[in-house]
Amino acid sequence: MTGNSLRFGIVGPGAVARLHGLAIRQACGAELTAVCGRDAESTRAFAEQFGIAAFTDPVAFFSSGAVDAVSIAAPSGVHLSLGSLAARHGNHVLCEKPLEVTPRKAAQLIDICAANGVQLGVYFQARFDDCTRLAKQAIASGRLGKLLFASCQMRWYRSQAYYDSAAWRGTWALDGGGCLMNQGIHTLDLLIHLAGEPAEVSAFQGEKTHQRLEVEDNLCAAVRFRNGVIGTIEASTSCSPGFPRKVEISGEKGSIGIAGNRIVRWAFAQEEVADAEIIKQMAAGNTTAGGAADPTDIDVTGHRLVVEDFVRSVQGKTKPFIDGVAGKHAVDFVCAIYDSIRSGKPVSLA
Repeated sequence: MTGNSLRFGIVGPGAVARLHGLAIRQACGAELTAVCGRDAESTRAFAEQFGIAAFTDPVAFFSSGAVDAVSIAAPSGVHLSLGSLAARHGNHVLCEKPLEVTPRKAAQLIDICAANGVQLGVYFQARFDDCTRLAKQAIASGRLGKLLFASCQMRWYRSQAYYDSAAWRGTWALDGGGCLMNQGIHTLDLLIHLAGEPAEVSAFQGEKTHQRLEVEDNLCAAVRFRNGVIGTIEASTSCSPGFPRKVEISGEKGSIGIAGNRIVRWAFAQEEVADAEIIKQMAAGNTTAGGAADPTDIDVTGHRLVVEDFVRSVQGKTKPFIDGVAGKHAVDFVCAIYDSIRSGKPVSLA
């Protein structure tokens, strides 16, 4: 570390790496020092943009002494190999979602980071939104009473050009799945965060609208949670022009609805004084942000908060708010849904 700053290097100078770079630059206690990528030209261009060192050899990058932590922005299917290499060189690992593309690989990465005494965190930045925080507090305090329903909807849009822009997109090996694993996993993580752990899922795949995909671009699932809550999941990258993701939690005493990063429903059988101010602020926020139609249309604030939390976890030797175990839970959920689609039967997550 340089002074009180944790020195970060980014692995994979692709589309999401710019967000990682900006977040690290803006985060308190973080410093961006290097980038590593396979393509020399794009890596050099990224390094010049941020004024940092460029590497094309991962071993040289991890052993350079220029970084204390790595922010992995490479394709999902190589997170285990890159994260393991980083951990074995003593670098803390902050990984873009999903943590990996299978529960087994995610578990391996968790174990390797633990064995090497480094922190492992995941970018699930929606957990840091004000609307998520308010909803979590209301649920925890019992304002919704007994929870009954927890559902989410992600009717997004991605063009054919998006999938054609990189050979790894839409593949099982490197993308790990389609609209659910790549885009919808953020929304599934919110569902877990607010409603609890899933117990059983039953799912089916819809018609494909994109060409040359190994994976799904439309699906629907029914889910039963361990606490008895039931709900539905919709995920798509075919719904033009793309709409804000929605999460709704309902109980016997109230309901909360979130669209994008703002609250659109805040209704309870027993009102409280603070409710009036929350309802007044409902118009704040942006229901269109979050990559519904454009994967680059994402505000950097959430990523910055993830980085700052990760820095505090390293400095305080405590686990990150969204650690490897939390990241794996979302992968478990997605893969159970895929297993149900393949088998045509309900799948247990017990």
